[in-house]
Amino acid sequence: MTAPLALLVAHASTAVLCLGLGAYALLRRRKGDTVHRLVGWSWVAGMTFVATSSFAIRDLRDGRFSVLHVLSLVTLTALVLGVRAARRHDLRAHRGNMIGSYSGLAGAFVGAVAVPDRLVPSFVVTQPAGAAAALAALALVWLVVVGGAHLWVRGDRARAVRRRPARRAGAAQPVGSPVP
Repeated sequence: MTAPLALLVAHASTAVLCLGLGAYALLRRRKGDTVHRLVGWSWVAGMTFVATSSFAIRDLRDGRFSVLHVLSLVTLTALVLGVRAARRHDLRAHRGNMIGSYSGLAGAFVGAVAVPDRLVPSFVVTQPAGAAAALAALALVWLVVVGGAHLWVRGDRARAVRRRPARRAGAAQPVGSPVP
């Protein structure tokens, strides 16, 4: 596999993975907990790779930048602003930037899949077994990231329970009284 093709495969694979991670983070009922943060940071890292790697992919206009590269700049800006807003507890700005970034990713995915002569549709048609294997591998990575986040939280809860002092049976101690 040539280096440009390897970059394109890594770019597309990470983008598809980010579609799943972003959907999970956005559709999940609980927000702001450890699972949301771990999945979110994984999504931000993946999106950063997707956006920055796009600058090395210039096949659409014979080696020149295209409108998609402007969208990559917008994505990088929205990611920075979204993380910054989360750190400042500005949930409205965080939500807007992250939903905007995810919407851009979904739009780019539709554009990449809808054009028949692009690499993704031609790969699915010419090598369906390879495409199915790639999709299974991405699903496995998604499960590792999301499942790992849930296991991490479960481990934190178990450690927190073990750290709590044991309560003794009997009446509650008054505030300030020494423990026998």
